Amino acid sequence: MAKGEQVEIKALGQTRIVPVQRKAVSAPSLWRRLLRSKSAIIGLVIILGITFVAVFAAQIAPYDPIKQSFIRQLRPPSASFPLGTDEFGRDILSRIIHGARWALLAGILADSIALVLGVTIGLIGGYYGGRVDALVVWFTDVMLAFPYLLLAMIVVAIFGPGIRNAMIAIGIVYMPQYARLVRGTVLSLKEKEFVEAARAIGASSFRIMFRHILPNCVAPIIVMATLAVGWAIVQTAGLSFLGLGAQHPMPEWGAMLAGGRNYMLSAWWIATFPGLAIVVTVIGFNLLGDGLRDVLDPYLRGR
Repeated sequence: MAKGEQVEIKALGQTRIVPVQRKAVSAPSLWRRLLRSKSAIIGLVIILGITFVAVFAAQIAPYDPIKQSFIRQLRPPSASFPLGTDEFGRDILSRIIHGARWALLAGILADSIALVLGVTIGLIGGYYGGRVDALVVWFTDVMLAFPYLLLAMIVVAIFGPGIRNAMIAIGIVYMPQYARLVRGTVLSLKEKEFVEAARAIGASSFRIMFRHILPNCVAPIIVMATLAVGWAIVQTAGLSFLGLGAQHPMPEWGAMLAGGRNYMLSAWWIATFPGLAIVVTVIGFNLLGDGLRDVLDPYLRGR
């Protein structure tokens, strides 16, 4: 239906004119507000920089991230190796650059899995209510009762170790967060007048959920999705650190941390620089998420 369209509803001898959809804020206006947020700009610059490094890793990395050389083992940072080498003589800088690909892939893919599953479950439970909603609440409460990393380890143990299964596990583990967010938003929206108008003109439940209710849930979903990418990167690195994610010799930041833990006193650079890469990446997504929250939340922007 067109934006701003209204529908006349007649019930119990009374006539009301109600809007089918709520008024939306224009994209240029939101973009201008985002550009005024310093934290969002800093986060966006960090993310774009890491994305550039990930896309052009093969051209930027000075050495092969996989090739071993035992004549240059455990070399400290120098002009030839700016971040030093590891116990197998591999350049740390090259491995971190290539590891950016796996970090972004893990964060985005795991977050996408959680978003699709969680939004669908929360939307259905919140809209239909009753036993369906009770089942959704019970399911999310059971999953949230487990610590995130422990539940992810259980899922990986079922599917088997590997970076792909680690991404799937993280997506499944974070799914209840989206489900709870969307369910709560749907419960507050499904009794609004624009939903009542859609029902009055004969719109199907599927159309009401995905055409009228879901678009009004987009703002909090975008904020959560942005923040969750950093969380997914940390959790995927944690699984790799435990040997359940990326396997040797894959240049993944969590696996690099695991390889350098035995050399913290003699070769501190092996674990330090991958850890810093994780920290900077997560900070970038958190700053961007905070900026998006300030822009998209109507209460914070004074609407």
